[in-house]
Amino acid sequence: MKTAASPVPRRLMLAAAALIASLPSARSRAAELRVGAAAVSITPDRTVALSGQMNTRISKGVRSPVTATALALESREGDRAIDHAILVACDLVGIDRPVLERARAMLEGRLPGFDVRKLVVSATHTHTAPAYEEGRYLIPKEGVMQPSEYAEFLAGRIAEASEAAWKSRRAGRVGWGLGHAVVAQNRRAVYADGKTIMYGATDREDFRGIEGPEDQGVEVLFFWDAGGRLIATAVNVACPSQEVEGESTIDADFWHEIRQALKAAHGADLQVLGWTGAAGDQSPHLMYRKAAEERMRRLRKLGRLEELARRVVAAWEEAYEGARQEPHDDVALAHRVEAVELPPRVVTEDEAAGARKEVEAHSPFPERRWIVAWHRDVLDRHDRQKAGRSEPYRMELHAIRLGDVAIATNPFELFTQYGIQIKARSRALQTFVIQLTGPGTYLPTAAAVRGGGYSAVVASSVVGPEGGQVLVDRTVGLINSLWPEK
Repeated sequence: MKTAASPVPRRLMLAAAALIASLPSARSRAAELRVGAAAVSITPDRTVALSGQMNTRISKGVRSPVTATALALESREGDRAIDHAILVACDLVGIDRPVLERARAMLEGRLPGFDVRKLVVSATHTHTAPAYEEGRYLIPKEGVMQPSEYAEFLAGRIAEASEAAWKSRRAGRVGWGLGHAVVAQNRRAVYADGKTIMYGATDREDFRGIEGPEDQGVEVLFFWDAGGRLIATAVNVACPSQEVEGESTIDADFWHEIRQALKAAHGADLQVLGWTGAAGDQSPHLMYRKAAEERMRRLRKLGRLEELARRVVAAWEEAYEGARQEPHDDVALAHRVEAVELPPRVVTEDEAAGARKEVEAHSPFPERRWIVAWHRDVLDRHDRQKAGRSEPYRMELHAIRLGDVAIATNPFELFTQYGIQIKARSRALQTFVIQLTGPGTYLPTAAAVRGGGYSAVVASSVVGPEGGQVLVDRTVGLINSLWPEK
């Protein structure tokens, strides 16, 4: 015998209806993603001084062009723009603040609807790119493009690439992936007395180890147009591009070989952005097992730049295999810009006395002006400190949510330990850390400061470990504000 079903209470029916109404339909979309990309040469047509070393180097030609590659992102709901970003990756040692501000000023009014504060420019840290800052090197006045001239040229090219990318944006899709490649080695050798030397010999009897960690993940973003054609990719490697750093030719270093290999495999129009991750204590230079590494490279019949590119491209392909299975065209895009103040590194009396001796020793030699200015800055900071006029280090922090991915920036040569903290504490599925969106003073860890050596001494950094932790906490907080708490 069948039993009559009990009527469903009206309050439960209303609650169920409300729940169903709140669920997204199969047809609903978060927002339409629009993507554009463009690249321009930032290679001058004249002889220039090269930046990245303490001594003056005048360029003797071009081995590979240096470029600025721009990626424009926008999310829209119908005719309504939700948020946007333009990210430009440049083959440079760093990004001078006046260059960034000049590029932004050039874009004012040229891109209706675009907030120029959301232009992000980063450097790959090649040590064989033109100098853009006056007064650092002793440069001949005749026959050589002066840094101020190059800075104006550079700002114009960054604006040009940005405008082209923005105006080319179309409906597109994005995917993200992760591969692995041994590119960087921590370059700080620790000895029995507790001292640390950057690029220190590791075959000494008193060698005790490498100071810090390495991050061998290769984080990759992929962008397709509506027809499924791969149009751009951003590759985040925690290693500066300075394999050929001491040469005297203009050179994009290993990013040139990476770009060429990816274009050969996936189309000449593919735009490749090289993003340097937190890598202030990293380098592509070999620190140990050198003979075995070099033997294998010779057996493969590859140059050192080709070998590094081979590894990154293999990791890229590994990431691509995953990302191509999950393309997204309706992702969330949110871009936050925050002014951050970090406590300055304190200059001790002993450090000031040491800097004073260095200034006196090098001042008689005009060609050593870089070294003199490096130590004189320590004295200036010490004077301000004693007078109670020290000011915080002011920086611009960008945090971008793109679907399940976070992108965070900083202006430093940021030691890798800080990048690992940010990635580990981020709520994003995958987090891209882009350093050198500014001039690039080192930001060392507490362990590095104790060990000393170039990149950790006070002349190398205007912000110390205390400020580094503030940076990490602010970055993580800004990233996580883009994701609701679980």
